[in-house]
Amino acid sequence: MIEQKSLFTSEIDRPFSYTSEHVAAPLAYDGVLAFHKYWGKKPVEPLAFIIERLTDSGDLVVDPFTGSGVTGFAAVKLKRRYLGIDINPVAAKLSSVVLNPPATRELESAFDDVSRTAKREIEQTYLTGFKGRPATHYLWDRDEMREIWIVSGRRHVTLEPTKCDRENFERYEPYRPNFRDLHFFQNSRINAAPSLGWGDLFTGRALRNIELLLKTIRASRSDARAALELCLTAALGQMSKMVFAITGRGKTVGVKSSRTEVGSWVIGFWRPPLHFEINVWNCFERKVRKLVSGSGPEAQRAIGGSVSDLMKRTADFSIVTDDAVRALSQIPDGSIELILTDPPHSDRAPYLELSELWNAILGLSPQYADEIVVSNARQRGKNVRDYNTRMNQFAAIAVKKLNKEGAIAIQFNARDKLSWEFLRDFESSVQGSNISYRGTFPLLYSANSVVQDNRKGALTSDYVLIFASAMAKLESFLSLPNWTSEYPIKLSRVGDAVDV
Repeated sequence: MIEQKSLFTSEIDRPFSYTSEHVAAPLAYDGVLAFHKYWGKKPVEPLAFIIERLTDSGDLVVDPFTGSGVTGFAAVKLKRRYLGIDINPVAAKLSSVVLNPPATRELESAFDDVSRTAKREIEQTYLTGFKGRPATHYLWDRDEMREIWIVSGRRHVTLEPTKCDRENFERYEPYRPNFRDLHFFQNSRINAAPSLGWGDLFTGRALRNIELLLKTIRASRSDARAALELCLTAALGQMSKMVFAITGRGKTVGVKSSRTEVGSWVIGFWRPPLHFEINVWNCFERKVRKLVSGSGPEAQRAIGGSVSDLMKRTADFSIVTDDAVRALSQIPDGSIELILTDPPHSDRAPYLELSELWNAILGLSPQYADEIVVSNARQRGKNVRDYNTRMNQFAAIAVKKLNKEGAIAIQFNARDKLSWEFLRDFESSVQGSNISYRGTFPLLYSANSVVQDNRKGALTSDYVLIFASAMAKLESFLSLPNWTSEYPIKLSRVGDAVDV
């Protein structure tokens, strides 16, 4: 067994041989990949394994559903050119920062400027009677302030709320920011509704401080401004009323704890009755520190540019905010060595709906009508048949864009029969070309994820399905645990997947 260590730290700038053991036991994210909680993020090790074996240095790798940019991160580290496409504006911004993070000194300097301007003013809104120190947490039971915490390292001070504390809160509660209105659909799966507004999800104090932070960041002339904006979006969940309080930990094993612990924002927009209000500055600072730990010196930064720059090899990567089908159709035929992508898995995660807070804070307006997804919000009309129609369009265009030695690797999992149909049609569409279905292996997560599909009928893991021109490049895939030339279902055809 090899000794596991991160392969993508900023200090490493050399070729590395990714083995099947890295694929079988991926590590948790660190550095620049860890600072933002984007939905459905996949482990980097198997993506790097695929890229290294199916492409050469300088080849073009494309992900039409780039998400948080993990594929691009691996591609650029391996000296491949990368094109990332995503309809989600915040995903495009995040991918750009992941591929080209600001240098450590630049990020720290920009953060210091924000700190000098905004930190004291924000902390004034949380001041307590305990030595004039700001609170770090407030424990709420619905509309009742139950406890005030001041946590510093291992020291934890718990205070009873006073009249002054409640008055301080009430002073800011009417506050409403100048952010664009939130745009939600009726979607019970993620607890969203058109009536949901900023005041439902955040205290007035939090909104006032979030807006102050955003104004301060945007007043900066630093090249790190985009990165700091993303740190703010990454912290929004912990700044909201959606941070649940954990009580009774250990009760299932008979050692129930009396402690109350801080949970986190999970998928969806639930507001638990027992929840925390957390100091906005502390939430923001933690995300910045996490990004600082993953940034590196200027010399190691990749060069971003337009798609034209990428094709002319004057840029290392390009990120495009657009519909996958429309953007991919504009790429020259035969120009891509590898399409490595993780498209939306049927109805597992409605990405634009879940990203609404992030986009709204930054003033971005997603094109919901063009999203390829299955949504439980009936108003959107995003059903499985519409999903398959759009995915068939994607598959037909993708084949044309590959060169003669090209390959397509699709990460996928769905619990219903119909959601697999586009892959069966995809296999038919490549007939007559030089590529065909070659096999699949399970894509294991580095940790359990709340967006993994544990509903009845779901497969136990995601799968990578590989369509390639020849088996020659795939010899090393045969050693992967559970590699098979069959589809990742017990029956013989994709269309025969278990219907639930």
